[in-house]
Amino acid sequence: MKIGILKESAGENRVAMLPDSVKALVDLKASVLVEKGAGTAASSADPLYEEAGAKIASRADVISNSDLIAMVNGPEAAEVEKLGKGKVVVAGVNPLSNHDLVKTYADAEVTLFSLDVIPRTTRAQAMDILSSQATVAGYKAVLDAASRLSGFLPMFMSAAGTIKPSKVLVLGAGVAGLQAIATARKLGAVVFAFDVRSAVKEEVQSLGAKFIEVEGAKDDAAAGGYAVEQTDEFKERQKQMVHEYCTKSDIVICTAQIPGRTAPLLVTKESVQAMAPGSVIIDLAASTGGNCELTKNNEVVVEHDVVIVGESNYPSGMPRDASQMFGKNMLNFLKLLIGEEGEMNLNMEDELVSGTLVTMEKEIRHERVKEFMNL
Repeated sequence: MKIGILKESAGENRVAMLPDSVKALVDLKASVLVEKGAGTAASSADPLYEEAGAKIASRADVISNSDLIAMVNGPEAAEVEKLGKGKVVVAGVNPLSNHDLVKTYADAEVTLFSLDVIPRTTRAQAMDILSSQATVAGYKAVLDAASRLSGFLPMFMSAAGTIKPSKVLVLGAGVAGLQAIATARKLGAVVFAFDVRSAVKEEVQSLGAKFIEVEGAKDDAAAGGYAVEQTDEFKERQKQMVHEYCTKSDIVICTAQIPGRTAPLLVTKESVQAMAPGSVIIDLAASTGGNCELTKNNEVVVEHDVVIVGESNYPSGMPRDASQMFGKNMLNFLKLLIGEEGEMNLNMEDELVSGTLVTMEKEIRHERVKEFMNL
């Protein structure tokens, strides 16, 4: 099997696989083609890929000569149409929301495996790109907030007096939220965390943060550990509680998202107005509407003397290690598709292979994607 690694679109610094993961593919008897300059932004120059056993080629040559294309975000719609019938793409294309793109893959008869919908099982953890990249996002979000804050995070005691530690509120205790909590605590901040899923309470407390509990949250076992839509009554209690903690926090890290849905509104403009001047809000949910009412995606705005950062792609800002983690996820999944002699083996009896398949032979195969598309 010939595997092609393409350079991502402008603004994305990650690459699907670094040279060490490519070497592992070569050891599995697969041939690897890498687009010229694909890993440059992630600190991996072309000679490193060649040393790993890959061949460097133009984008057109990689596409035409590969059986499978590996990317972080996948080709854009116009390029998908040119890939050719039967081509396989493995990437993370957010199919629960990008319905038009999914239709484009199906119409082009391109087989799409989207790693961001891989089943949430123990065996799949080594292939879970959402978790690995959320780890990066949570870490970077706190560092960004700390650099923008007009004060220290830890307590300082000196001859000049004592400076109290900053207070950090983390909204959403998924992987990104938990990493944000851990990072903020290591930097000496006092941390509070909120999540509608009571199951994460122990994890939050084990990291040294206080868990903010709002009674009446709805859990859904079928959601695979993700947050679900809540009742209007709960949302009102949640709004009051979040407002109370926002007003006494120096930093708010927003990470709450519901797959395939608009991000829940947690921080209202009234809450922002009540925050102390110089406070910072980092909204990781900006691309899906934001948890803060005043968030603007991919922008930094100042409202009521509060800095609001709408940033959903922090992993691109730490491309070397983010690519390292993504590449390991990719490698572990590709191992499921490679036979003993390096040939392509799409074993649909494997629950991880079939559970990640989105399109094949003009059909949309993923049941959850079909549900979100009302098919």
